[in-house]
Amino acid sequence: MRLCDRHGCDQPGGCPAPKSPNSPERWYFCTDHAAEYNRNWDYFQGLDKEEREQRERDERRDANGFQSSAYHGWGGPGDGSRSRDELHALKALELEDDADFEAVKKSWRRLAKENHPDVKPGDTDAAVRFHTIQAAYEVLRSAEERRSWKPREAAD
Repeated sequence: MRLCDRHGCDQPGGCPAPKSPNSPERWYFCTDHAAEYNRNWDYFQGLDKEEREQRERDERRDANGFQSSAYHGWGGPGDGSRSRDELHALKALELEDDADFEAVKKSWRRLAKENHPDVKPGDTDAAVRFHTIQAAYEVLRSAEERRSWKPREAAD
């Protein structure tokens, strides 16, 4: 068993931590020293103000999908056959966990027609519901495309 990399510590070091930002090298700390390390960690260490701002913009841009899913309240546990985003999308479309994609399309069309802003002008709840339905359909459509995609056979 590897010992903690903190000088003088004789506890097992099972918690890896980066030695510097974007570095493949790792320290291995015990739980106590890993907590201390994390409290003092500066993700932007060694960067000037412009580099810090650029990295923060890049991180926010790349994490936008997570923010979007948080807006719709997605994030419960999955059952293994579908991701939790897919399960929440099915719930938004008022479907069971085992619904096939044909049922998804039918439910999406029905709910989109009921909640479309042109059908219910000025109804903000319907507009939010419509956007939720659209996002749910996109999640399920993308998942269906990934499942049905098959690589081309290698040429003989």
